[in-house]
Amino acid sequence: MIQLETNKQFDELIHHKTVMLFSADWCPDCRYLEPIIPELEEEFPEQTFVYVDRDLFLNICTEHGIFGIPSFIVFDKGEESGRFVSKNRKTKSEIESFLKRI
Repeated sequence: MIQLETNKQFDELIHHKTVMLFSADWCPDCRYLEPIIPELEEEFPEQTFVYVDRDLFLNICTEHGIFGIPSFIVFDKGEESGRFVSKNRKTKSEIESFLKRI
């Protein structure tokens, strides 16, 4: 998983099929996902997974309506193609279902 480092990098990555995981180190529901992400990356190799630290990129979160974490937004060709946004813990099967619909 790529870790987002700059706003410019975000602007570049959204032009490819990218799954943005909005998260934070202090979030227990986010930590629950850590062992699942490598499995999802294997299952969906056509997508790039990017970790967006909510605390470092609050401006991006606000701009895209991310007020609960963990949350996912998928971008392709500069446009949002799907979102799984809520403050609730997500299971692997819920994330898989979401990604299959995109």
